Amino acid sequence: MLNKTRLLTPGPTPLPERVRLALARDMIHHRKKDFAAIMDRVQPRLQQLFGTSQPVLPLSSSGTGAMTAAVYGLFSPGEKVLVVVGGKFGERWRNIAASRHLEIQEVTVPWGHAVDPSAVEEVLDRDPEILGVLVQLSETSTGVLHPVQELGAITKKRDCLLVVDGISGVGLSPCPMDKWGIDCLLTGSQKGLMLPPGLALLALSSRAWERAAATEPGCFYFNLPKERNKLAQGQTLFTSPVNLIVGLDESLDMLLENGLEAVYAKQWALTMLTRTGVQAMGLTPYVKERFAWGITSVLVPEGLDGTKLLAIIADRFGVVLAGGQDSLKGRILRIGHMGWVDWADVLGALQAVKSSVIAMGGSCPPGDPLGKAMEAYLAALELPPGTPPPNGN
Repeated sequence: MLNKTRLLTPGPTPLPERVRLALARDMIHHRKKDFAAIMDRVQPRLQQLFGTSQPVLPLSSSGTGAMTAAVYGLFSPGEKVLVVVGGKFGERWRNIAASRHLEIQEVTVPWGHAVDPSAVEEVLDRDPEILGVLVQLSETSTGVLHPVQELGAITKKRDCLLVVDGISGVGLSPCPMDKWGIDCLLTGSQKGLMLPPGLALLALSSRAWERAAATEPGCFYFNLPKERNKLAQGQTLFTSPVNLIVGLDESLDMLLENGLEAVYAKQWALTMLTRTGVQAMGLTPYVKERFAWGITSVLVPEGLDGTKLLAIIADRFGVVLAGGQDSLKGRILRIGHMGWVDWADVLGALQAVKSSVIAMGGSCPPGDPLGKAMEAYLAALELPPGTPPPNGN
């Protein structure tokens, strides 16, 4: 049977036709005025997306490159940082910090749970030499949303930078950098920005720029002060991912033409649709509280093989989901509902999950799970855009 493929992973995500057409335009040179004009057009809209008055640097890398640039550009070997470890990408912060030979303190939380801000505050009170807190906004491996706003209130009172991986959060849920006291916010192109992988974006607060100016860059490629100097000329330090920035010009138009609050309202409604639907099918969301707005993790029913379940969903229905990582491999499904995804895509994914679970010998309670999911979606859309949900996310 032929099916339309629906890509509902937590990155890469589907590409809108407008973006694909922009990506297909003829190549231009990254050191000429035509490209500089696009960079000048993109910059104020990136600042709006990030919620900052500071420049937003485009980097030719994946999101992990931006994480590396932040650690290597803001901290020197031997300095202390605190890493929140509650999933695969919290572990990545730790590994990058270790590669920079930083002295690492950890606040470890069980996978599927958000960090308690008081636990971070306690460690910082105990050790005032800690110069940075590294955390995810959205921990992509689990679907947790960490309390970044609360952490910003803690770090801004200290000589301690808050460095936030917003790779699966920026453009999906509120994260106003300046208002929340975030000192470094970064993201990647392949999630909420509706672009292919390969472009990262990074912004620093004024005090983070002071730190960057006083830090000897840890590698040749990532040099944040030099990148800022080139940005002032409408360029990047090294060869630019020209077509991705042309595509970014278009995707920012799409994200901002109705305002970010409308984007957040849609993302919250899709989250309610997905969580309601899986629960109506008798499945259990992996994250109970403080869940991300672009991804829903679902426990695989007891006795079923999660890897086989993913394959059936893809092969029979054309719906591509993601599985768990490390200790969660085979135990969860990760349903991405970010970027160029709408309610019909998610309903199709839910039906594919339901049918595949039943095909493997699982069960689903009687009723109309898709109808309940749609009711939750429509109810969520009635909230003022950006209204925090009842669980405080």
